[in-house]
This record gives sequence, structure tokens and C-alpha cells, in this order.
Amino acid sequence: MTTETTPTGAAPSSFGVTHPLDMLTAAEIRAAREILVRRGLVEETTRFPRLLPVEPDKQAVLAHRPGSDDFDRSVVATLLETGTGRVREAVVSVTAGTVTSVRELPTAEPPYGQPPYLFEEYDRAAEIVKADPRWQAAMARRGITDTTHTFVTPLAPGFFPEEGGAGRRMMRSLTFHRRHAGDNPWAHPVEGVVAHVDLTAGEVVRLEDDGDAPVPWDDWDYTPERTGPARTSLKPLEITQPEGPSFSVEGTRVRWENWTLRIGFNAQEGLVLNRITFRDGGEDRPVVYRASVPEMVVPYGDPAPPRFWISYFDAGEYSLGKNANSLKLGCDCLGEITYFDAVVADDRGDPMPIPHAVCMHEEDYGILWKHTEPGEPSQVRRSRRLVISYFATVGNYDYGFFWYFYLDGSIQLETKATGIVFAGAAEPGTENSHAPEIAPGIIGPVHQHLFCARLDMSVDGQANSVEEENLVAVPTGPQNPHGNAFTYERSRLARESQAVRDADSETGRRWYVTSAHRRNAVGRPTSYQLTPMPGPRLMAQPGSSAANRAEFARHHLWATAYDPAERFPAGDYPNQHAGDGLGRWTRADRPLTDADVVLWHTFGLTHIPRPEDWPVMPVDYAGFWLKPHGFLDANPALDLPDWSTRSSREVGTHGGECCS
Repeated sequence: MTTETTPTGAAPSSFGVTHPLDMLTAAEIRAAREILVRRGLVEETTRFPRLLPVEPDKQAVLAHRPGSDDFDRSVVATLLETGTGRVREAVVSVTAGTVTSVRELPTAEPPYGQPPYLFEEYDRAAEIVKADPRWQAAMARRGITDTTHTFVTPLAPGFFPEEGGAGRRMMRSLTFHRRHAGDNPWAHPVEGVVAHVDLTAGEVVRLEDDGDAPVPWDDWDYTPERTGPARTSLKPLEITQPEGPSFSVEGTRVRWENWTLRIGFNAQEGLVLNRITFRDGGEDRPVVYRASVPEMVVPYGDPAPPRFWISYFDAGEYSLGKNANSLKLGCDCLGEITYFDAVVADDRGDPMPIPHAVCMHEEDYGILWKHTEPGEPSQVRRSRRLVISYFATVGNYDYGFFWYFYLDGSIQLETKATGIVFAGAAEPGTENSHAPEIAPGIIGPVHQHLFCARLDMSVDGQANSVEEENLVAVPTGPQNPHGNAFTYERSRLARESQAVRDADSETGRRWYVTSAHRRNAVGRPTSYQLTPMPGPRLMAQPGSSAANRAEFARHHLWATAYDPAERFPAGDYPNQHAGDGLGRWTRADRPLTDADVVLWHTFGLTHIPRPEDWPVMPVDYAGFWLKPHGFLDANPALDLPDWSTRSSREVGTHGGECCS
């Protein structure tokens, strides 16, 4: 619904917007829908699987001055006609009040592709499957006659045109039985039943039923009401800041110590950080123009018929940001908390608020630096970090994305994977190298969680280059007579074809983004260093459907010349697509020397499930660091105060001397 007071064709301030990088507001989403309705592009059966802000022109953003109200605010809306499957993409200027472009998406033609799924399609798929007599017979064969609470999963089918379904809006559904409301359905997988659902036609086009494994019936509920009383041995741990936090917030602009940045959020990427700068003396020096995690893929390594096709793109198929949690005080975030609300479009193109979508707070992080000279007092300074985070739940898994900013100029991204392992069923005691048994009769297929961070770098400006560094052991000989010598080698990655690289822990491989115009005190170009946490790349074989569609995950690093149209590493519409994104873009082999450079870093987890992951998985971590390397002329944390927290005390005493 829209209201008569919705402003259209108006200045950004009339929508509650003061900066080109502000998050979309509810008023803008309403206005965009109203403009599309007036243009005749929205009918009763029209849905909005995707509505995203159009990234403003970079030079216009850099030239923006506070108080200016003459910039454009546009959105790109994907329109799905649910009755026919027709898909169009429209760009709408909410400030001009016009539709600036409309294009048809050829979803019925190679290489195909579909928009992300609608929330309403989850229920629709379940209704279609449950009404199918073949599915009902498959349940009855397993002794399941009451399917009132049975959970039919809405799963992206991948891309297997040889199995049919190419060019159609499809889902595949697996079944998990919920015996009653509140039961944990993931603990009761109905093995072997796969429903192929045509969402447009509203029918199950094929039902597979080749599993005779018994449904496991053990209770594996994990809520406090069912697990019994909580332990009482843990004492309270309170985090207090008597004078409040050290950061300040103005709209979406955050300043903390030497850091300045802007918070963004959208339905596909979730959290976005813009215009990240670090203050050096009296100058806010640019480091990263835009940072986000625009895609992730979860490929499964089980060749069994119910699972060989699974490789979920949680951003491009399910909309990570749209699935963001509303974070809870004292649970998701501890301490003095500032929240940022977000608004995305729902299935009908109306505003869908996500209160407390993003959390920001400070954390103590141990020792930052310390030294003790004999006969002199120890010098100790404690580390602190600014934490900006959000959580998204996509099906059985929950993902936390935590950006950390440190006092020494470092940036870290840490992803946290938790939730419930996607389970199958087998005879108790079954040995399966692709799906180990994690509880009696319950198997956990091996899989990966591979994230891709997009880092639009701006190290002291937009003219940057990319270099690679490797450690080199010097052979014993005239240059190394004692056998102890080693060195390092730097090489320039001058073109996109040279910048498709993999991490190497044996050589300590790391990558640098260097400035074309600024040098440090020792005469070297200023730079930031990307330090990976090496892990397996995509395990799927080259040429497989998963490898073609998630080509970004085949390598740890890609570097590209900036193109505003290149936002998503698997392409704009990876759902049921043959494959797009970084592999295609880098074939242009654009130069990267003194260029506007974007780094794409793939990192993640390879998960062989274990009993300790069941019934709910402890957090597993992955991530990377961005560290200043010659960006500054000295340690920027020398001026930290030398006090300790006054609340610290030795156990068994009432106080004690602080380190100062």
C-alpha cells in the first residue's frame, strides 16, 4: 500500500535522506512502488523479489558537501509476474519521480537465471508439495499420516538443465517431519524424497522417492524448556562504560577514535560499510571506499540423489539482508550498544522494517602493545576495537558478519557460522565418507561455506595498484653460508588475468594495495595489506555445475578495475543460472596499475560435521585482515592512555594497584 502523502519527484531530504550513501528509507520504497504503479508496471500478480539502491556515482559522492540536497536517489526493482513467470528490471529515480529504464530479463533463454525467492514462495511450495498424491503416498509409506506440521524445505535447485526445469521458476523440496508445533524438524529428515516444484505452474513436475532409511525419531530439541535447567556455575560478567561509548553517530556516519565510516544496508548484501577513512594528524585519509560481503555459496559434497545438486547462494538466491535478524540487547551484543534500523522491500514492494538490524559497540581486546626494560616500569597499552555486526538466518544456518576496527589502523572481518547442520537419515551405524553419522541414524553431509568480500579500495585515493608478496628461502651457498637467510619478493599484478590468485601458507602469501600518489617516511608507496586466513577453495570439480556457477570460489583473490555494474561476484541473478560474474568480467583483462581497484576475496569454512555440532552448532569462524603496511609513518597507538579498568581486581581481594 502507498499513502497519499508519499513524496514523489522531490528532494532527498523530503524522504529523510541527507547523504547519497544513506540507507533506503521507507518513504523512498513507498515512492518507488507508487512510481512503478503509475507507470503501469505493477499488477495484482506482480511481486518484488529484489529492490536495491542504485549505487550513486562515485565522483558525485566524493564531491558531496554537507547540507547539499541536489543528488539523485534511485532504486533498481526486479518485477516478477507470478502468473506467467515474466521478469522485468526497472530503474526508478525517486527524486525525479520517474522510471528511467525498463528491461526484460530473458529467463527462458540460455544462460537462464531467476530472481531471488519471495518469502511467500516458501509457503506456496509447501502447499504444492503437500497437496501432491505422490508425496502423500511417500509419507504414508514411512508411517507418517499426520502431516499438519511436516516441514517441506524451499530449496534452490541449482542448474541441471539435463533434468528439466531450465527456464522455469523452480524449487526442489526435501521433507523434515515435525511431529507437533515446537518440535525440531531438522532432527527428523525424511530421506530420499525430492519434490521438483514449478512455482509458476503450481505443480510438482517430478517426485523422487528412493530412500528407505528409517526416519530418526529421537528428540533433539535445544530450547531451555526442553533441555532442562540451565547450569548455575557461571557468574555474571558485566560490561560497563560509565562515561558512555567513545564513538559518535550522526545519521549513518560513525566516528570512533581515528576511524570514520558510513553504515549502509540492503536486501541482498546486508551490511555495507562506506567511505572508510583513518585520521593521520589532522587528515582523514581514505582506505576503503566500500566494503561488503555480496555473495556466499554453500556447496555440498554428497553425491547422493537427495543432495548432489545443493549449492546455495545465500545472497543471490535467498537475499541475505532481507533475512537479517532483529538483534537483542544483551544477547547478540553486550555493553553500550547503538543499533541501526534497516528497511527493505517486502514481496509486494512495500517497506519491511528490520528494527535493530545492525549493532555497534566497543570491546576490550587484550594487549595492544607492551614492553618491559630491566629497572624500568612496564609500558602497557590495552587494545580496543569497534564492532559493527549483523546476523542473518537462511534456513537451517545462521551467519554473523562482524567488522572490527582497531586502534592500530587494522580492519578485520570475521564471519560466524552457527545454526543447525543440514541433516539426512541413514541406518544407525552407517559409514559414509560423504556424510558422517553425527547422531544415531542422522547423517551430516560434508559441505563448505565460502564467502566473497568485495573491497572497493581507495588507499590514499582512487589510483591504486595491486602487489603480491611471498617469502623466499635462500638456498645455502655464497649468499647464505650459514643457512639461516630468507627474504621476500614483491611482484606487481598488472592486469586482471594476473590477479586471479590463491593463498599459500608455505610462502606467507599476502597482497597489497598501494597508492599511486603518496609515499611514506621511508619513500615507499603507502599501502594496505590483505592478510588471508588460508583455507580450502571450492572443492567441486572444474566444469561441474557448482564450479561454473560459483567461479568466484575457485580462487582466493580476484582483482578488477572498478565498474559500477559489477557488484555481485556470481552475477546479478545466480538462481538457476548457468554461471556469471567474476570469471566473465576478468576475461576483459583490464589494467590494474594506478587504477580504481576492487579486491574480491574468497574465504570460508569446510565443514565435516561432528557429533558436537548437533543439535545446534557452536560458532565456527572465518575471515581476513586488512592492515596498514607503510600507510603510516609509525605506530598510531603511541598516544593511548596508560590506565587500566578500575573494576579489575585480584580474586579474593577487595582491590589492587592498577598497571599505571
